[in-house]
Amino acid sequence: MSEQNPYEQLGVTENSSFEEIQAAKKRLYEQHGNDSAVLEKVEIAYDSIIMDRLRLRQEGKIKVPEKIRFPERNIEKTVKVPQIVNDKSAVWLQELIDTPSQADILWPSGIFLTLSAIAVLSQNAGGSILPLLMALGFIANIYFLNRKEGRSGRAFLISFIALFVGIALGTGLANLLLGQGGVTVLGGDQFASAVTFCLFWLVSCFLR
Repeated sequence: MSEQNPYEQLGVTENSSFEEIQAAKKRLYEQHGNDSAVLEKVEIAYDSIIMDRLRLRQEGKIKVPEKIRFPERNIEKTVKVPQIVNDKSAVWLQELIDTPSQADILWPSGIFLTLSAIAVLSQNAGGSILPLLMALGFIANIYFLNRKEGRSGRAFLISFIALFVGIALGTGLANLLLGQGGVTVLGGDQFASAVTFCLFWLVSCFLR
């Protein structure tokens, strides 16, 4: 084997491609895996071929593949650094927003829709029933929120905020519409109550 030139030692020709040379080297490694002397000669022959190819490339006779010229690029292509996406806002929203089932939406919808209807129809009663309806809606909202995670303190706080925002928003909208002559059927208190019950429904269904 020592009398042969490097190409003959690997069993290839000078016209063989780089892939064929690599395959021949791999095949010899598999055949002589336990013979270190033969493997050393194979490695020397392989290195000689590579050097010969580089020389021919410098002379402009052949084009050396980039796998030979820049072997480090192959490593860079195979090593992919995983990108860690740390989106704290997405995590915060996932912890706050709930995806309710049909049953979880149905019960709050029925209760708050009923309370809204009673509030609207109680206009002739002088509004005396509205505080009771608001109290029932407040308690119902606490119940639906507490049923999800069993955190009564948090449920009470969220319900209180929803009550305050609902009344303030409903009163402001009612005054705005009354000033423009838009609300003629409902009084300001009834309109504010309906807005509050709508907010209760959104909170109880879609917040954890």
